[in-house]
Amino acid sequence: MQRPRRILTSASGPFTCLACRARPPPQRRAFSRSVPRYAAPAAPSPSGIARLTSRKLISVSGPDAAKYLQGVITANLYPGGSTHPGGDSEHLRSDPGFYAAFLTAQGRVLHDVFLYHDVRDRSHPRGHSWLVEVDAAEAERLQKHIRRYKLRAKFDVRVLDDADAAVWHLWSDDDTADQQPSIIFQHLLLPSADKENQPLAITTRDPRAPNLGHRLILFGDNNPKPQTPLPLLDESSYRLRRYLHGIPEGQAELPYGQALPHESNMDLTGATDFRKGCYVGQELTIRTEHRGVVRKRVLPVLLYPEEDEAVPGLGLGLGSSAEVEEEGGEGILGRLYRPQIGTGDGNRDVGGDVVDAEMVPAEASIGRVGKKGRSAGKWLSGVGNVGLALCRLEIMTDVLLPGETGGVGFSEGGGFVVGLDNDDGRRVKVKAFVPQWLRKGLAGKEGH
Repeated sequence: MQRPRRILTSASGPFTCLACRARPPPQRRAFSRSVPRYAAPAAPSPSGIARLTSRKLISVSGPDAAKYLQGVITANLYPGGSTHPGGDSEHLRSDPGFYAAFLTAQGRVLHDVFLYHDVRDRSHPRGHSWLVEVDAAEAERLQKHIRRYKLRAKFDVRVLDDADAAVWHLWSDDDTADQQPSIIFQHLLLPSADKENQPLAITTRDPRAPNLGHRLILFGDNNPKPQTPLPLLDESSYRLRRYLHGIPEGQAELPYGQALPHESNMDLTGATDFRKGCYVGQELTIRTEHRGVVRKRVLPVLLYPEEDEAVPGLGLGLGSSAEVEEEGGEGILGRLYRPQIGTGDGNRDVGGDVVDAEMVPAEASIGRVGKKGRSAGKWLSGVGNVGLALCRLEIMTDVLLPGETGGVGFSEGGGFVVGLDNDDGRRVKVKAFVPQWLRKGLAGKEGH
């Protein structure tokens, strides 16, 4: 019997050449959901145009494109409740674009998206070519997801370069809700088509909140002219507008594979058609709509110094909702917004330690002042002294849940805190607001 061969090893480990020893160890890329940091706007802008570099477009084009998308998104490509599995182009929805989501089989959000009819494709029937707008950091992942599950469906999918098309957002508090495409192009100082009658842009109203604005897809090197009557702003101004209206967007605010559609308000922002059947993630979504109780929702929040007993400038104290009901959370937050908050002496503009919302770590737990127990919410993202958080409604707001008479955990004057991204234990206080559109939407659900 042959004895096993002995393996000689050095007591100090395997041999490594001098050149390899000199190399720095490989760095693992940490997974991050943080959004790019921009300078906080000085104040909310009542109107503007901003290019959204945080969003990217994917082209889905082919005879089976509409049929495939109908089976994997929450919105209905065929209004009226009909699925039209054969892809009848005559029954496709007529709006230029719409809001939707891709879900897991368990009903959690993978990607929040806008879908647009690709108007550049005039050689095929309507519905042959689509543009899918998604978080720029997630575009490659969504492309792989679509390819993985296309099976034998006949369509092509590719991520568009920024030189092909870019995503913009336009808003104006004066008349944006009623603006027609022709008026929007006048704002941009652009024609709707080039000399060869090829469209230069797609425009569609953003349905997620009243008066939020319009989405724009500009093709090629077309940009709004510098002389446009609406100011050209950076993306932080758009983010601030979203936060004031309580609208989450992208991976940082809708965590991949974790966020639930109802908790993300997708039942009230036009993303989900509950008459539609047979799409990925439908079962839990429908069951939650008809039988579930949604105890947490994404809400806009205000950050203010921990030393303050009341929200600075609110006037009615921490918990009172009378002023919110009269003006709406969006208007109040707009008045209270500052590009930073202060701690230490409580002065938000001068003195103290200047901090802002981007110093709060993602998913930081929100707790009650002076109390222990269940978390009241989870921080998502922010700019200046406002942001978004996933809030327990019965604790952080006066919203009544179905079947409850109120007062479960909410109290007038109650306060909440969240820790900053540092090692000295500093915290800031948090005040949640319920936008008017959300209150009305929840009230409408109670009537059904």
